[in-house]
Amino acid sequence: MKSIFYTVSLTLLLFGPLAYAQDQMLTKEEAIDLVLENNLDIQVARNTKLIDDNNADILNSGYLPSVTGNASGSIDKQNSEGVLANGDTRTAEGAETRRYNAAVNVNYTLFDGLGRYYNYKSFKERSQQSELEVRQTIENTILQLFTVYYEAARLTENTATLEQALEISKDRLKRAQYQFEFGQNTGLDVLNAEVDINTDSINLLNSRQQLRNTMRDLNLILNRELSSQFSADTTVNFVPELQMESMFNEAQLNNVRLQIVEKDLNMGLNDIRVAKSGYLPTIGLTGTYGWNESNNNSPLAFVLQNTSTGVTGTVNLTWNLFDGGSTITGIKNAKIAYKNQEIAKKQIKLEVERDIRNAWDSYTNALYVLEVQEKNLQTNQNNFNRTDERYKLGQVTSIEFRQAQLNLLNAELAKSQAKYNAKLAELQMLQISGQLLNVDF
Repeated sequence: MKSIFYTVSLTLLLFGPLAYAQDQMLTKEEAIDLVLENNLDIQVARNTKLIDDNNADILNSGYLPSVTGNASGSIDKQNSEGVLANGDTRTAEGAETRRYNAAVNVNYTLFDGLGRYYNYKSFKERSQQSELEVRQTIENTILQLFTVYYEAARLTENTATLEQALEISKDRLKRAQYQFEFGQNTGLDVLNAEVDINTDSINLLNSRQQLRNTMRDLNLILNRELSSQFSADTTVNFVPELQMESMFNEAQLNNVRLQIVEKDLNMGLNDIRVAKSGYLPTIGLTGTYGWNESNNNSPLAFVLQNTSTGVTGTVNLTWNLFDGGSTITGIKNAKIAYKNQEIAKKQIKLEVERDIRNAWDSYTNALYVLEVQEKNLQTNQNNFNRTDERYKLGQVTSIEFRQAQLNLLNAELAKSQAKYNAKLAELQMLQISGQLLNVDF
């Protein structure tokens, strides 16, 4: 039995410093700054938004003209023979003709049935929706961050509580050994104390291991070295004076899922208008500035060199009177898609209402459990203090003392769990109501 105790104690001596190698506190504010700067999911969401911003730029709108340039040159060598009006015959051996031309063309669509106008509006809506998606990613990431952060804080408290429990068990072992040496108890009390020390030591080892694992999980979210050491702030502050109706109203206005689906509706309406633009004509403008030059050394040629420059402008109108029904089909499909988006909005609205009411119930229940656990902790603390005094006087057995110690330990762990459960329930409610990014943590 003693060999087991010394083995566990040696293990604690080796692994204990690892759990407390943190030399600085990682505050909640610092954690938020790090996750906003380094988190990979947030970086991807922001890059996606940059793409949508580029698509919504005037350069992708179709409102600017297209300008093209082209040039060519050719050389032609021919043997030719010609008869003049007076009957003379002339020949040209290897007569060479050189031709050069260059032109700049400008094409501009004056009117396309408002198709590009509504496409451009859809790009703007998509850019705004992408910004909302960045916010959604940030909200989800921050909630994930604090789920892990508060778990690290809870394990930090648990580890300290288990260390305290181990110290109590060690003191009990010393007391039992002294009493055994003076013949005040049997060796059974010493063995029981050693068994309890082993149990407390193993629990402490497991808690320290869980804490190290949780710290690595948090470092992964923060996108920094997994071996980075820190200590978590165990202080929890609740947002005061939250009201159910206020949270419900805020959710209807600010919930990010509702705002995203609203952008889908706007883009769906623009898709219908784009499809209808197929009924209208397209008016285009084309302009060309050209240069042409031709050189001919043939004795049969009337002109040896010819150069011309000029500007050409054309206005054209195209009206697709019937396209085989593709425009009609496109309009029908766009309207059906819009109806589906309206259905999706109704579904999401119901889900948000359910989620906010469930979150409120979970929050209020968690606060009540926390209050009960705090009272339970106080009761068990008083009971342990009295039991400890009576144990020193020999009025209670070691088994009764151990039970009072375990009751206190369980009450401390339960109170710590209830505290962080209540805070996470509050954060989930704030996220659903769209207020997560507007509060202090």
